[in-house]
Amino acid sequence: MNTDGYLRRLGLPDLLTAPPTAENLRRLHVAHIERVPYEALQIWLGRPTTVDPVESAGRIIGGRGGYCYHLNGAFSLLLMTLNYDVTRHVGGVQVPNGAPGITANHLVLTVRGLPSEDNPGGEWLADLGLGDALHEPLPLVAGVYRQGPFSYGLRRSEVAPGGWRFDHDPSGSFPGMDFDPAPTDMSAFTAMHHHLSTSRESGFVRVATVARRDASGVDLLRGLALSRVGNGAHSITLHTARDYYSALSDVFGLHLDDVSQEEKEALFGKVHDAHEKWLSGTNA
Repeated sequence: MNTDGYLRRLGLPDLLTAPPTAENLRRLHVAHIERVPYEALQIWLGRPTTVDPVESAGRIIGGRGGYCYHLNGAFSLLLMTLNYDVTRHVGGVQVPNGAPGITANHLVLTVRGLPSEDNPGGEWLADLGLGDALHEPLPLVAGVYRQGPFSYGLRRSEVAPGGWRFDHDPSGSFPGMDFDPAPTDMSAFTAMHHHLSTSRESGFVRVATVARRDASGVDLLRGLALSRVGNGAHSITLHTARDYYSALSDVFGLHLDDVSQEEKEALFGKVHDAHEKWLSGTNA
């Protein structure tokens, strides 16, 4: 992996030789969240991906993003390269109206050995793959935490013995997430990644989704509906391809330099058609 290139993508080249600390983890997490969008456009472009962290890191260095397996997978590789004690865990995001469970629809990271004034135990939850959730790492200590306009909870999981439960803010897109305490490798996510990237039941397949969190809120693009949750809340519909690609570039930092004009026209056509079906209620 091109570690120097990855850090330059995050705007943090100075951390290449910096020691692992709680503050440096926070800087890495915040920069990643703000600069690398949560996105699943590769599915809509017909470009299959894997859960290989090296592949994901290369795509991020090249200007793209991904969803949890890509973002947290690549970030864990970066942290390992920088000598952080990071562990991957099998998690389960609870969908609205669904039951909590360890479904492997989410990859979670914990980082150890980084004590700070507010977290003397030095264990952290690091998660770039929750879309509209975390901005900074959370101390892996039960409690309620405020980040910008949102409040999050951490408590012991009721479905994963010895594990943890993250409770999302009530304004969030999902109720919460549980994860198992045991370490895992990326092969644990291969089957679910295939399902999430190919099944008609997958939200990623049904809706072209992009998100970008910052200190005061989150920007969301679902189909052609662009919204802001938090400070400066608003919602608009992007009616033209020009508006759509301007939003991807200006709001989410997705310039899509790796996508041809022909592919862009086809992508917008798919997103537009899906949006129209959603409006008419025929895509259920």
